[in-house]
Amino acid sequence: MTDATGAPTAADGGPPAPPEEVLLEIETVAVDLARMAGERIMETLTREIAVEYKDQGEDGRPPSNPVSEVDHAVEEFLRERVGERFPDHGIIGEEIDTHPDRDDAFVWAVDPVDGTTNFINGFPLYAVSIGVLHHGLPVVGAIWCSTGHTLRPGVYHARRGGELCFEGEAMPSGRPATGVTRKLGAGPAGSPGRFRGWDIRVTGSAAIECAFVAAGIFQYAVFTAPSIWDVAGGVCLSQAAGLSVMTNGPRGVEDFRRFEAPREVKDDREPSVRDWRQFIAMGSEEATGGIGEMMSRRRNRVMFRVRRVLWRFAARFLIPR
Repeated sequence: MTDATGAPTAADGGPPAPPEEVLLEIETVAVDLARMAGERIMETLTREIAVEYKDQGEDGRPPSNPVSEVDHAVEEFLRERVGERFPDHGIIGEEIDTHPDRDDAFVWAVDPVDGTTNFINGFPLYAVSIGVLHHGLPVVGAIWCSTGHTLRPGVYHARRGGELCFEGEAMPSGRPATGVTRKLGAGPAGSPGRFRGWDIRVTGSAAIECAFVAAGIFQYAVFTAPSIWDVAGGVCLSQAAGLSVMTNGPRGVEDFRRFEAPREVKDDREPSVRDWRQFIAMGSEEATGGIGEMMSRRRNRVMFRVRRVLWRFAARFLIPR
């Protein structure tokens, strides 16, 4: 949405998006950083790298959630370069636990290697994800993917009010194919039965799935509780491609508006946008509409069961006999 001067605006009545020239500058820097980060990742493919696990596992469970020296090095590189170019911007990333200041108008959400398990095992699907928020509104997205619709690495990118691009070239709207009756979607592992009529793929990288939705490879992607750095860039790409983005709201599934800090967190501190984690889906109106209906039905069933339990409790213990 734009105002009378053509400047992007926020559809939810929040602070307006920055002027076009500011967004163009930020997008240019984000694309360059995503590309350079991807090149740094590719330079490590022929050497041994150190890997550790954030969750060491308990009660005989194997360790999980790996992180490599490359994750740390790439995030440090991104933080350093963003700080040099935009010293008044906040930055949050997966590997370094920092929270933006409440006064930060711009916040960069970065995932240095999204799909670390794929990366450390030589499975060639991983990404560098950069999303730039302005008061929580996604205004720039740049996702370097190890491969894409052209079967080569590159950066999918967009800015609010602009068009979806791949390596500086505008993206066509979907692949021209006829006779395809079952299209692809990206969903949580074990979800094929929940989304009938679609062939489900799980890539191991949320950022890859976001980029592939924007590029028209997937018709939708569903994430149950991602971190903000997983999807911030992808939301901007999908919106630039004219796709729907939906999330949970007070009355069920509704259009996504902006990233906001939760009301409270377990730690004894003030919540920040880093703590955002909730259901989000993006894709064609047909796909996301069906997902929204499914989620609403599930919500109604849950509420019905809750009311039934409460009624039984009241009937047994509270209503005089």
